[in-house]
Amino acid sequence: MAVMRAAGEREAAGHGVLHLEVGQPSTPAPAVARRAAAAVLEHTPLHYTDAEGTVSLRERIARWYAERHGLAVDPERVVVTTGASGACVLAFLVAFDVGARVGVAQPGYPCYPTMLTSLGCEPVPLEVDERTRFQPHPTHLAAAGHLDGLVVASPSNPTGTVLDTDALTALAQWCNDAGAWLVVDEIYHGITYGTSAPSVLEVDESAIVVNSFSKYFSMPGWRLGWLVVPDALVDPVRRLAQNLTVAPPTLAQVAGLAAMDATDELDAHVARYATNRSLVLDGLRRCGATRVAPSDGAFYAWAEVSHLTDDAQALCARWLDELGVAVTPGIDFDPDGGHRWVRLSYAGATEDVTEAMERLVHWCTTER
Repeated sequence: MAVMRAAGEREAAGHGVLHLEVGQPSTPAPAVARRAAAAVLEHTPLHYTDAEGTVSLRERIARWYAERHGLAVDPERVVVTTGASGACVLAFLVAFDVGARVGVAQPGYPCYPTMLTSLGCEPVPLEVDERTRFQPHPTHLAAAGHLDGLVVASPSNPTGTVLDTDALTALAQWCNDAGAWLVVDEIYHGITYGTSAPSVLEVDESAIVVNSFSKYFSMPGWRLGWLVVPDALVDPVRRLAQNLTVAPPTLAQVAGLAAMDATDELDAHVARYATNRSLVLDGLRRCGATRVAPSDGAFYAWAEVSHLTDDAQALCARWLDELGVAVTPGIDFDPDGGHRWVRLSYAGATEDVTEAMERLVHWCTTER
């Protein structure tokens, strides 16, 4: 967020910025979603919906799992939320008591430990690297001591790595044996390259799934997400949702329902991300980066830059100031080792990604 603010200040001062820091699509919501929203705004009052979302959207989300994963998910287990962030808060509240020890990957999405801490839980960092493809493994869990839960993301932010079926099965089995809740953030499902991202529900119906319309569906500002929870948690989550948010945004639910049938338009975005991914990975190679996460999915590259600096935050500040290229320093995702890493987002326009990488390559090879 600090990088985004600095980039915004630079733009406000009349200087151009090429954005590789923003973890969101640069495209609007699908055309059919925008039309559906416009029609509702013109003709229909926007009342509250049920706390768990409209029946039509929950049924459509359940059908999504049948279409994508061959799963029969009861719509009653689907709870529509205010973004994936709202889904995480509900999931953590319903699964973990104050004092619960919950494993989180490091590097990993920084909001998980912040949310857990704010709810009185203890986030337990699990230091991951290329040996387990930057994902937690049962060996990490066994070494962490008692855990009440585990939060993982697949594809992950910032590394883009995917947990395959075997890896998900191993984590689910460990959590079941330990009596720990498994929460899997699947927000980047639909955005993968040459591999698929299985849902944890394929191997464990007792897991809690977080997902959202922000990434694949290109609707970040609409603040619409969902949970799939086991039967025992349906009523507690509904009661929490009613008290905390009353209902998810009605307009966003209308648009989200329409967006789920816009796969041709959305898959075209993924094809663009794939092109951008190749540009970024090639540019990083030319910059001399030898440790780069596999980037199986999402729209991020996680790269070590220790050959350039031991202070990635200062490096990112230089790149913004000298090149007009905004990149996120790794300390956001790993407060211990992230000073040697950066995250590059390739969610933007291909021409912008091309120009940004050419500037970085030129700087790394001639000017630094």
